[in-house]
Amino acid sequence: MGAIVAQLLHAALSSATPIALAAFGGMFSYHANVFNIAMEGMMLMGAYYAVYGAYRFGHWLYGMLFALLSGLVLAGIFSLFAIVLKVDEFITGIGINMLALGWTTYSLRATFQVKGAFISQNIPAIPKIRFPMIEKVPFLGEVLSSHPFLVFIAIVSAFVCHAVLYRTKFGLRLRATGEEPTAVASVGLSINRLKLWSAVLCGVFSALAGVYLSLGYVTLFSENMSNGRGWISLAIIILVRGKPVSIMLMSLVFGLLENLGLLLQRYAVPPQFTAMLPYVATLFVLYSYARRLKTA
Repeated sequence: MGAIVAQLLHAALSSATPIALAAFGGMFSYHANVFNIAMEGMMLMGAYYAVYGAYRFGHWLYGMLFALLSGLVLAGIFSLFAIVLKVDEFITGIGINMLALGWTTYSLRATFQVKGAFISQNIPAIPKIRFPMIEKVPFLGEVLSSHPFLVFIAIVSAFVCHAVLYRTKFGLRLRATGEEPTAVASVGLSINRLKLWSAVLCGVFSALAGVYLSLGYVTLFSENMSNGRGWISLAIIILVRGKPVSIMLMSLVFGLLENLGLLLQRYAVPPQFTAMLPYVATLFVLYSYARRLKTA
């Protein structure tokens, strides 16, 4: 029983990583009062260009570089329309998500001449980290060892983002931009510049989430492989009000639900039902949040 629980937690940590990374990026936009729903598209674009760069140049670092550049490009597009030109943020985010889906589908077919998914042994995966000392510890070693390094980046990011938000001038100014923008403007700070930084950070973290999806979680790219994870990240941000450590914990909950569904398939539970679990949980979370707002 203990081995099954350890395997479940190991898999949950892996599944939670892309959700948490994207949520950390969206968290900065949330605190800047920017309704950025483009995390889904940024993650998808990052996943595609991670595979493209890694395959073309033979190393996962090139894939990460290409993915980060794609995240910055989409962050720039979002900033131009939503922040500079004042186009509705929701419409801008939907447009970016549709752009990412269409572009990656077209590029997959035009560049690699395949439909559905591109799989190759020449795609280098993100290396996994092993901790010899931790591996000797019962249960804990099974949970924490042999993960791609981005898993540990996500865990550390929870505490780093907390420190940035609540212990630095940048974090104070960013939160003030969302809560009291007139106060920020009154001391000579640019509200648009701070919102721009929040969009850039969202693009970077979401692209890293995409890198993990296509070079860490699996080693391939398939059409629409983000599969709603950006929306789950958004739901988590709203639920925990943009608190980084809580984001990591809630991401783990969703990771557990996803892998619990896979576990249930061993007991003849229809896969269509188990695949619904994370999204049913998302709807329940949003319903609970709405109820809490009404009673507050």
